[in-house]
Amino acid sequence: MIHPSALIDPGANIADDVSVGPFSVVHGNVAVGAGATIGSHCIIGHPTPLAEGRPLEIGSNAVIRSHAVIYEGSTFGPGLETGHHVTLREGLLVGRNLRVGTGADLLGNSTIGDFVRLHSGVFICQSSTIGNFVWIYVRTVFTDDPHPPNDDCLQGPTIEDFAVVSAQCCVSPGVVIGRGALVGAASVVTRDVAPGKLAIGTPARVVGEASDVVLRDGSGQPAYPWTRHFRRGYPAEITNGWNAGA
Repeated sequence: MIHPSALIDPGANIADDVSVGPFSVVHGNVAVGAGATIGSHCIIGHPTPLAEGRPLEIGSNAVIRSHAVIYEGSTFGPGLETGHHVTLREGLLVGRNLRVGTGADLLGNSTIGDFVRLHSGVFICQSSTIGNFVWIYVRTVFTDDPHPPNDDCLQGPTIEDFAVVSAQCCVSPGVVIGRGALVGAASVVTRDVAPGKLAIGTPARVVGEASDVVLRDGSGQPAYPWTRHFRRGYPAEITNGWNAGA
């Protein structure tokens, strides 16, 4: 299961059935759960003094694709799945079944809930808080510095459960996007978006309810909450209760 060209530190705690691809490096301050697959040319547990000695913990059944770099000092629940060329920094506290698209960059000291979907090219700044079942689409950027450059008052955004941030958005420092809210593509979010609202534009303004958006299938049914019509990749015990809770 370990390619001959891979370098595994003897101090690494790796389950017996973990697969490690060619030319990958697994450092010593690392624990990887059962059933995980690590692709080629990955760096797992990249050392950094910012981790303050905390290990990298990767839960069971992870799929880490080629050229991913994951720093020590973060914790990922079971079911982590990455695209290629992903960077995941120290201080991330992540629930189960996170999916991170190719080229995404997650900075440290952020909290991410269960079943979050971060698409390709997404940038998550420090001190971000992302709830459960959140979708962040392609090339969206989170920012944490209200008057750059400074080190004194970084304020990451907060994205609450079931919210959707569409492609190529910019989310400003300290902004809260509420539960079940929808942000339209290419929006610049400079103020809070209340739960269940639809915000679009530059700067983004609330123009109605997310539930005002209808499916383009001719049914006239509301597209949001999205949990009414999208369940792929989610276990039945979760999806069965979503409609009432979203």
